[in-house]
Amino acid sequence: MQIGMVGLGRMGGNMVERMIEDKHDVAVYDRDSKAVERIGALGARPCLTLGALVDALSAPRVVWVMVPSGDPTETTITTLLDLLSPGDIIIDGGNSNFRDSMRRAELSKARGVSFCDAGTSGGIWGLKNGYCLMVGGPDDAVHYVEPIFKTLAPPDGYLHTGPVGSGHFVKMVHNGIEYGLLAAYGEGFEVMQESQFDLNLPAISELWKHGSVVRSWLLELLSDAYGKNPDLKNIRGFVEDSGEGRWTVAEAINENVPAPVITMALLSRIQSRQDESYSAKVIAALRNEFGGHAIKPE
Repeated sequence: MQIGMVGLGRMGGNMVERMIEDKHDVAVYDRDSKAVERIGALGARPCLTLGALVDALSAPRVVWVMVPSGDPTETTITTLLDLLSPGDIIIDGGNSNFRDSMRRAELSKARGVSFCDAGTSGGIWGLKNGYCLMVGGPDDAVHYVEPIFKTLAPPDGYLHTGPVGSGHFVKMVHNGIEYGLLAAYGEGFEVMQESQFDLNLPAISELWKHGSVVRSWLLELLSDAYGKNPDLKNIRGFVEDSGEGRWTVAEAINENVPAPVITMALLSRIQSRQDESYSAKVIAALRNEFGGHAIKPE
């Protein structure tokens, strides 16, 4: 089917490649003209403005927004609403707050435009392995765009989670859980690194991939990180948080749900910006492996 993609960064560019491989007709726009040129060379239709992208699509138009959350997403969607027509569809695939998505859906509805929020997980590995998609939105709009969702996701990797807001809510909780998992691996490997034994941590990370109850894709990525850098040299134990962990903790408090693991994992990230720690090194290395997040050198 035909779709427009706004944002050709780590995720958006790879998503377009996956769509092109499955023979979808994709028009693309990014503020970086070189990114547009690069993806255009792969078979997408390059557009130099949002207006040109909208003009390149046939009604009902579908535009996927894949830009950073906050002001970039707000500005992009506001601009698109002035360009689109009733019956068109906007999909926000970034890490927006679910409450913002619900508000934007109301703004879109007033213009006759449908709005879907697509929580997207898969990082830089999504091009090869597919993206896990958690999609909120009206039934008719989600059904219309389903061919794109099925192209991007691996088998059983796409779910219509419910009304607008539910997709980004589920993705928020997903990332909160991720915080806890990363923290557990980081703490465990720090305990071993500081122990009286001269332990081979790269070998242990490899060992645990085989039959252990703590084996996971994250552990595989940690083993890969150790393979490239056995001592995690030149990796500062500085770990950013992109917002979802904070939102998950806030919602847990709002709902009177105790979430100590996620809360402490969030606080550990904040602490990592003040004091150096080995567990933070592990988490920083892991985030680089699965999401291509930048590493701050020591």
